[in-house]
Amino acid sequence: MSGHNKWSTIKRKKGAQDAKRSKIFSKLVKEIQIAAREGGPDPSMNPRLRLAIQNAKGANMPKDNIERAISKGSSDETNYQEMTFEGYAPHGVGIFIECLTDNKNRTVSSIRSIFTKKGGSLGTNGSLKFVFDRKGVFTIPKGEIDPEEFELELIDAGAEDIEDTGDSLVVTCAMEDFGNVQKKLDEMGIEPENAELQRIPVTTKELPVEDALKVLRLVEDFEEDDDVQHVYHNLEMTDELMKALQEA
Repeated sequence: MSGHNKWSTIKRKKGAQDAKRSKIFSKLVKEIQIAAREGGPDPSMNPRLRLAIQNAKGANMPKDNIERAISKGSSDETNYQEMTFEGYAPHGVGIFIECLTDNKNRTVSSIRSIFTKKGGSLGTNGSLKFVFDRKGVFTIPKGEIDPEEFELELIDAGAEDIEDTGDSLVVTCAMEDFGNVQKKLDEMGIEPENAELQRIPVTTKELPVEDALKVLRLVEDFEEDDDVQHVYHNLEMTDELMKALQEA
């Protein structure tokens, strides 16, 4: 679990420098649209939409963009569908991909092509069932938070792990406790920078740095695809690999 969060930390720091803002916004807009379409445009009555808006604000998306996405989604102009893919990168590293797409054939073709070009293999849905657990993950700016009081309150609400990454606290909970933790944060007046259900590896696979970097390049290729929302893997983020990423 900590390895996964380490990779998330690296991506956040790296993302501030080189991620394309428009691509980040595009993924967030899709999530807002599908949430509004499925649960209605009122965030107070639609938990998924409320969460999507919160994450968009955490990424500094302008209010106008958020309102347009809600309007488009609730007017049913969009027909995005959720798709998931499971497969393996070279050296047996598990890869789980979540997509939102308006063209299933295009998405299947693109995902299969990336696996093939990078020496991976697309598996059947369910093949990674025992490799990942679905968990709630909240990223919270430390600000003026009292760590001890915060930890006690969140553990009572169902938090399983609280990791200090330096400038943020990363809270992990069971999927079924996601709503309880979110409610507790609301009561405490704390707004997460990001909150979502993630797929956390149950076990990780350690590779030599050179092989591991190839796997992470495959992960980045998937993340560059416009239809892909999230990519999860069970590669162990060793100290040596972290150093190589920071020096890249």
